Amino acid sequence: MKRRLAALLALGSILALGVLAAAGLGSAQIEPQRLSFVIDTGSTGGTYFPIGEAMADIISHPPGVARCDTADVCGPSGLIASARSSAGTIANVLDVNSHRADAALAQSDVVAQAVAGKGAFKTKQSHIRVIADLFPEEVHVVAAKAATIRSIADLRGKRVSIGDASSGTIVAARAVLAAWRIPETHLKTSNDPADIAADKLTRGEIDAFFFTGGAPVPLVRDLIASGKAVLVPIDGAGRNRLIAADPDLVAGAIAAGLYPGTDAVQTVSVRAVWIVNDSVPADIVYGVTKALFNPANRDTLDGSHRSAALIRLDSATAVLPAPLHPGAARFYREMGKHVPSSP
Repeated sequence: MKRRLAALLALGSILALGVLAAAGLGSAQIEPQRLSFVIDTGSTGGTYFPIGEAMADIISHPPGVARCDTADVCGPSGLIASARSSAGTIANVLDVNSHRADAALAQSDVVAQAVAGKGAFKTKQSHIRVIADLFPEEVHVVAAKAATIRSIADLRGKRVSIGDASSGTIVAARAVLAAWRIPETHLKTSNDPADIAADKLTRGEIDAFFFTGGAPVPLVRDLIASGKAVLVPIDGAGRNRLIAADPDLVAGAIAAGLYPGTDAVQTVSVRAVWIVNDSVPADIVYGVTKALFNPANRDTLDGSHRSAALIRLDSATAVLPAPLHPGAARFYREMGKHVPSSP
């Protein structure tokens, strides 16, 4: 009798577990695996951070999010993306190459140097792949209004922050100074992150700083709105020499009105690209690429920053400083887009 009772109790437990599972109460066993996906960006006062946050929101697909019920609106099921502030492009490239971050936003010229093992990189960064060409970003030279700096030549002898040593800004700043034939020894240079440089300029501790980012850059906008700063043009013969020396830079202008009371300012720009480590599975990269370009996510992108409105499928493979990731290449082929050969 006792054996029969024990058997019945065991059978009852098995049946009860089956009912619970059927009712969804055993959901811990059937929920998709949660996958972390870290995106390095840049300074919180720059362009990369708000756009990176929007991208992370778009591709994240945690359990139970209603908007993800629509096919391809979110990334792969279980993906949890996060945007992380950083020192800038050089740091981002190194993080992605070593897989300390899964993906990052980065300047195309710096990525090109990284895969070639040139410039700031002593060895080739061989694990970098591209998901998408994103948008142009302008080189800003921001000067204190009281410093009477009207041209790049006026930077001689001034206190100038040329960017964090791990940023893409420092690469652009050195290229500009070289084109104007201004040795760094003829400046009083510092290597401040952009937000610290902005604070120092406000306090009168520096005369100018460089920053590369899609206009309007929030911290630059705040400085100009306060009446404490102006933009210095990058133009003329110096710009011609600059472009000839660095084909990744193109002539452009910061449009009138993007900064309070500011007319169009001549400058140069470089492309921002979305990079990823080559070990991230192709189905994950395929899913995040598909979500990024889903029309349902257009408002989220456009609401993050003006530059994000320029993230378009038609230009997604225009500039490729490193090979496309196979997952991204698959998506572009499905969309009928030309997929260039690896550089």
